[in-house]
Amino acid sequence: MGTDSPPPAADKNRYSLSEHAFSAPNLEPGLYIVSTPIGNLGDITVRALETLAASSVIACEDTRVTATLTRKFGLKTPLLAYHEHNADRQRPRILAELQAGRAVALVSDAGTPLVSDPGYRLVRDVVAEGYNVIPVPGASAPLAGLVASGLPSDTVLFAGFLPQKGGPKSKRLAELARVPATLIFFESPHRTGATLALMAETLGGERDAVVAREVTKRFETFERGTLAELAERFADRQVKGEIVILVGPAEEKPEDEGADLDALLLEALEDMPVSTAAKKVAKATGLDRNEVYKRALDLKSGDA
Repeated sequence: MGTDSPPPAADKNRYSLSEHAFSAPNLEPGLYIVSTPIGNLGDITVRALETLAASSVIACEDTRVTATLTRKFGLKTPLLAYHEHNADRQRPRILAELQAGRAVALVSDAGTPLVSDPGYRLVRDVVAEGYNVIPVPGASAPLAGLVASGLPSDTVLFAGFLPQKGGPKSKRLAELARVPATLIFFESPHRTGATLALMAETLGGERDAVVAREVTKRFETFERGTLAELAERFADRQVKGEIVILVGPAEEKPEDEGADLDALLLEALEDMPVSTAAKKVAKATGLDRNEVYKRALDLKSGDA
């Protein structure tokens, strides 16, 4: 089934760690969702190694990537390519392994499977067929970025990759603008600057944010600031590596804030032009100047 021939009996269930060889216990039949390192191979867990060693096959996105991991830890388990382009063809083969009473491990190229990959369809079918699904937790780029970001972590929304085109991208960000949570996104390095600029425009430039790059790897960096500051910082920068963008929640506004804002604007508009009044009130309240200006225009024209 895999890219390798079945391992010799002596190598069955074997793995190595720090030049020491170990034998993994047998597994109950089922699909094991195994998290792998997102950069630093030292982040592998012992349970993950035991699971990968004792499985009949490892289903993975790219066999070349996963082979780097299996070689590092002396794993001989056969690899089976499973990705969005061949999932429909390979899914029955995985189900056949489960039907035969075997354990199958599912991994992604890095991190926790099913996070922005097609693995959920496999899990759905495995559950529907009545087989066990067992998570083997470990590294996760969104969570690793979150815990080092300094942003609120009590309520979080993982939004994955945004649409690539401008219209759908702006629409999606507008939908997320008022979600009372820290927002976490994956982004391509060459789109990072443009995405930050659009986020500042759509979500609000005053919101705290973090760009986490190459998390757990040699050149790991965390850049913090408001969305407006980060958009300016990344505007002309050539970005490389894996990117996670985290955006803090919008500040909650008191229920009477709208009324207070109107009162301040009406007072200022008595002897100031709209732009000057909006600038003064925005500075005094800390509110977004564009939003204050729009409200001032409504009040001036009588559309309030």
